[in-house]
Amino acid sequence: MQQLFSSLDTIYDEIVDIRRHLHKHPELSFEEVETPKFIADFHNDLGHEVKTGVGGNGVVAYLKGGLDGPTVALRADFDALPIQEDTGLPFQSVNEGVMHACGHDGHTATLLGVAKVLNRMKGELKGNVVFIHQHAEELPPGGAKAMIEDGCLDGVDVIFGTHLQAQTPFREINYRTDALQAAADKFEITIKGKGGHGAMPQDTKDSILIASQLVDNLQQIVSRRVNPLDSAVLSVCNFEAAGPYNVIANSAKLSGTVRTLKEDVREHMDREIRRVVEGTCHLSDADFEYEYKKGYPVLVNHKEETEFVRDVAKTVPGVNEVKEIDPIMGGEDYAYYLQEVKGTYFFTGAQPDGVEDPFPHHHPKFDINEESLLIAAKILAKSTVEYMENN
Repeated sequence: MQQLFSSLDTIYDEIVDIRRHLHKHPELSFEEVETPKFIADFHNDLGHEVKTGVGGNGVVAYLKGGLDGPTVALRADFDALPIQEDTGLPFQSVNEGVMHACGHDGHTATLLGVAKVLNRMKGELKGNVVFIHQHAEELPPGGAKAMIEDGCLDGVDVIFGTHLQAQTPFREINYRTDALQAAADKFEITIKGKGGHGAMPQDTKDSILIASQLVDNLQQIVSRRVNPLDSAVLSVCNFEAAGPYNVIANSAKLSGTVRTLKEDVREHMDREIRRVVEGTCHLSDADFEYEYKKGYPVLVNHKEETEFVRDVAKTVPGVNEVKEIDPIMGGEDYAYYLQEVKGTYFFTGAQPDGVEDPFPHHHPKFDINEESLLIAAKILAKSTVEYMENN
């Protein structure tokens, strides 16, 4: 494997250049045009079979090894976020209001580097590699499900993927052998009151007051209606009831997110929110509209494949610590791949050098330690080759 690592070392600067190019030219979910072209051109230059427009804007490239063996899929996402960048980096985004604030530029650069190195040794590979470059991870319904429906996992035996984590120490790898990330759902509630003059509230059904009571009542679901041994998050993230200062609003709108780690808890949260909305509105004789929109499912890693990658990571130069972590409540549509084939998803520490309190993902000043790309590439590349050798 030393030759594999050495080959990645020699193209590290190229991996960084790719990351910076993508960072400078980000594209929003479902609006990716130039990024998939760039990815497809890279794979075409390597001589890989390439499919574009997979499930929308996705790109899938195929590397056939010289010997028979399993087919390993590697996935990276490439969409950006609607955020105005404020990093001051020399390769800062040139697209107004669009930024790679979650590391997807690094994911893509990492996978392209792995593709280049594995291509050099294709004659020795005991199997095939499918490079899945996914669009639209940041915006439900996401790109994963559509790409799967379009055949990106056809013939795949196992899938590996990683996420660069800016708030995880550099050289640290985090994994989990079960549920790693939560189901990510959205709810929308409209309170239909009766507007009127602010000086005569007795003639109204105050939608703002009802909605305010509802915000408080909803918080009792997790604390009083969910088993303390189960995990759930309910956050009201938006409250709209605009109008003149002296007019009681006719309606108020609330929206927010629910995060759970079990499907039965997920269904329970939907039912309980509806029950609380009905009860709160009944007290004030108000009407309502309620919608619960399921987002990405729980990301559940497969035990054997997770432990395999864990053991690989421990042998990779530059990795100081490999540890199992508690689940996080963020969502990730990589979950769909794991519902179809065996595999795992892990976190690669990418905390910038000398930064004790790094900016979180989705922040205008978000950045990563670019050396983490090389560590991620080595883990993915060695996992691919060693899985083929073992299977």
